[in-house]
Amino acid sequence: KKKTVSFSTMPNDRKINSTAACISFMLEGCELKKVRSNSRMYSRFFVLDADMRSVRWEPSKKDSEKAKIEIKSVKEVRVGKKTPVLRSNGLSDQFPDECAFSIIYGDNYESLDLVASSADVVSAWVMGLRYLVSYGKHTPEAPGTGHPSLRTSWISSVFDLADLEKSGRIPVSRAVQLIKALNPGMKTSAIELKFKELQKASERPSAEVACDLFVEVYCELCTRPEIFFLLVQFSSNKEYLGLKDLLMFLEVEQGMEGVTEEKCLEIVSKYEPSKEGREKGYLAIDGFTRYLLSADCSIFDPQHRKVCQDMAQPLSHYYISSAHSACLLEDNFWGRSDISGYLSALGLGCRSIELVLWDGPEGEPVVYASPSAASCVPFRAVVGLIDQHAFTASAYPLILCLVVRCSAPQQRLAAQCLRKTLGEKLYLEPPNPAASYLPSPEQLKGRILIKGKKLPLGCEDSEGEVSDEEEGWELARRLGQEDREAPEGGGPRRVRLSRELSELVSLCQAVPFQDFESSRRGQRYWEMCSFSEVEAGRFANECPAELVSYNKRFLSRVYPSPMRIDASNMNPQDFWKCGCQMVAMNYQTPGLMMDLNAGWFQQNGACGYVLRPAIMREEVSYFSANAKDSLPGVSAQLLHLKVISGQNLPKPKGSGAKGEVVEPYVCAEIHGIPADCAEHRTKTALQSGDNPVFDESLEFQINLPELAVLRFVVLDDDYIGDEFIAQYTIPFECLQPGYRHVPLQSLAGEPLPHATLFVHVAITDRRGGGKGHRRGLAGRRGRRVREYTSTKATGIKAIDEVFRTATQPLREATDLRENVQNALVSFKELCGLTPAANMKQCILTVAAWLLHSDSAPSVTLNLAEQYPAMEAQGPIPDLLRKVLTAYETMIQTSRTLIESADAVYGKLIQAQQAGMDFHKELHRIEAKEGLRGRKLQKALESFAWNITVLKGQADLLKHAKAEALDNLWQIHNAGQSCGIGRNGSASPEPSRLRTPLEPIPE
Repeated sequence: KKKTVSFSTMPNDRKINSTAACISFMLEGCELKKVRSNSRMYSRFFVLDADMRSVRWEPSKKDSEKAKIEIKSVKEVRVGKKTPVLRSNGLSDQFPDECAFSIIYGDNYESLDLVASSADVVSAWVMGLRYLVSYGKHTPEAPGTGHPSLRTSWISSVFDLADLEKSGRIPVSRAVQLIKALNPGMKTSAIELKFKELQKASERPSAEVACDLFVEVYCELCTRPEIFFLLVQFSSNKEYLGLKDLLMFLEVEQGMEGVTEEKCLEIVSKYEPSKEGREKGYLAIDGFTRYLLSADCSIFDPQHRKVCQDMAQPLSHYYISSAHSACLLEDNFWGRSDISGYLSALGLGCRSIELVLWDGPEGEPVVYASPSAASCVPFRAVVGLIDQHAFTASAYPLILCLVVRCSAPQQRLAAQCLRKTLGEKLYLEPPNPAASYLPSPEQLKGRILIKGKKLPLGCEDSEGEVSDEEEGWELARRLGQEDREAPEGGGPRRVRLSRELSELVSLCQAVPFQDFESSRRGQRYWEMCSFSEVEAGRFANECPAELVSYNKRFLSRVYPSPMRIDASNMNPQDFWKCGCQMVAMNYQTPGLMMDLNAGWFQQNGACGYVLRPAIMREEVSYFSANAKDSLPGVSAQLLHLKVISGQNLPKPKGSGAKGEVVEPYVCAEIHGIPADCAEHRTKTALQSGDNPVFDESLEFQINLPELAVLRFVVLDDDYIGDEFIAQYTIPFECLQPGYRHVPLQSLAGEPLPHATLFVHVAITDRRGGGKGHRRGLAGRRGRRVREYTSTKATGIKAIDEVFRTATQPLREATDLRENVQNALVSFKELCGLTPAANMKQCILTVAAWLLHSDSAPSVTLNLAEQYPAMEAQGPIPDLLRKVLTAYETMIQTSRTLIESADAVYGKLIQAQQAGMDFHKELHRIEAKEGLRGRKLQKALESFAWNITVLKGQADLLKHAKAEALDNLWQIHNAGQSCGIGRNGSASPEPSRLRTPLEPIPE
């Protein structure tokens, strides 16, 4: 495997963990690359003046008084490629985003664009400059002087408590234990080494530690620079977050709504370790770190920890967590059978369990996957365990899939056992022939359904013959256990079935699958088919649309190929994308496939049921599971993922010969429909110990968010025997935006104590996201033509005329949405923000520019208007004028969208409903028009496409209007809180005026 190189570390391995350290680093100076507007880069030595009033660089053709920037003239410090120069064609690929920063200065808002050797150097300069800009009017004292900070006081008080003898010193061993207790996960050896290092440096080796050394060791070991950098960004005093700072961080960065100062005070009370901080409402670096690591700040949206989806849809509209051979602890051939396998599966929320019944030696049926399994489990014991634990993890229905390999007498015993043990839990009511769909999980709460064969209607005997296509038969045949009466010349094998077992089957009657047309015409909603992995895979590749359509009404179960003798797992996504509800997994086999399954079923309170995407449930909808691009009517989204750092990473389990040091890298994988499957990796963090810094941005386009899963995998680039360190899998819909910690898990899905990844998550829609627009000639030549979604001809005149009426509304809907998106991107770029930024951040950024200037131009937001105008009094610099123009364009396009959306939405829905009126008559009309074969299939596909496009585009427009209204609310809110708003606040609810649609350039 090719080795990769990480960013270099700080000079002399220095760790920047305070504002004072940043300023000390700047006073010493370092080499940075200065970027010119002609895309050329020059290496220069940058240094902070001793009086901390200017930043200078040399060599320079200018005289020394001109080759400098005064701190008081700095308006803003931007991290990343956030200016036109850094985004230009010639440079954008020459250095990573994390190594660039810009200083915006002067009354004309000029930019000094710089590139550093590493992200750490950028952090030091940006932190220091932001501190100096905040305190420029009253220059701070030199680093290291003044009163002890909130943090130092707290650490000293901890030391005093541990100083039982009140001698001012404590044993090193006690000091090590104390730091370890305050930071679980930190290695004892690392703490001991740090004490030795600092004692040696100060030439005072001793078995005891004084308070000042204890404070120094704690600050060096327990300060995470990336979190300190974040605190400095939002802190008004650069050492801790006040309640207003914390509220701003939660709203702007974490995307939380309805946050109050009371809520912030709760957070401070819960996580701030110092008594003084809790009393004053301050969150210092240790409390902030604790909060970011807590469950309250998890990457997993807490709303999804409980059942949050509509559970009143038919059973066939859900994915159902399903186990295959749950009794096995190892492989399919020789693995031991054990009852604990069922207990484990039920505990994980599994709602479909397979029971393979064989004749037992003592006249009672037993359960195991195959006759060669090392041990068997009495059927009676399994049923008893199911009775006890069926609804411990989930209240929703449990489906027992019976695969019968035992004789009729033992079948009768099995039926009696099920009735007697499960009693009222067994669902035995006959299906309602008047209904069209299965009951819902809500209606079947607390019930156990039996899936199996039923005797034919005319059979009056106590037992009869049924066909047997179930899984396990092929395996039994390979093992020489087949019935000697198997039919000659192939065909389905016939088995004897007892009436008692047959009568237990109600809503999940197993029937053989013939073809999709036969199912459409003759299959009843309570009948279901099982497909082998190979058969289902063929359908998924050759006729995915038909498989999706089949699964709208009927349950289907996919079981692993008998060739998987090692009990390996198939990829469940291959079948979920076609709507298959029950993909049976070998729960005993860990790995990628089981991670996907376990992660996927976390999203609805881990209840074992997940509602399928609407596009797979609607009676008339067009969905191609193998689509290579965006889907009609589904808004593609961009996931902006920044992998910042890792904490307490263990070494790979199987690498015994390796030392303690790992050289990790992170792979981020998206699993979903083929168009979404992608993988990006970070660089390797070399010699980083257990706490590597990656600081790398990754981006993914997600075309069907409802079916996408994000998986983090941490691997060792310098491995011996085993490279796997940890993983975490989460459905895309469960991601929380902002700065989050990812709780890493082992290969078997068990939590790894204190092992985390620190990441930043942002999600935008495709038009409003992505990289900055390319500049220069190449950018102009390659300008993207706006794409309009249109309807398709069905070949039936009356229907095509109805859909043709939607042509203009479809264009209008696209123009309304994209004009706003393009205006938003331009405004955010000029504010120096990414497309993932929200409107509040934009307004606060502009306000910050104005507040950091002595001769601030007068710019205000008129909040008396429903669409607030940003007004300037007197002359303003060129950049600010561009910002005001972009803001005005954004407000006008938003107004047009808000005021026109309802009328356009009405036209789209009207056309869709008129199309749906033809649906029931569609086959009669097709016959009348003489459509057959390929033409008929094409007509049906086009009809479904049109219905899907109209509904989807109407929904996107409705969503865009809601977003535009939310942006107006954010403008009002930010205008009031940052001091540039005037005339109070008017309701952002718009008036109904009409303005013409003018395309905004991409």
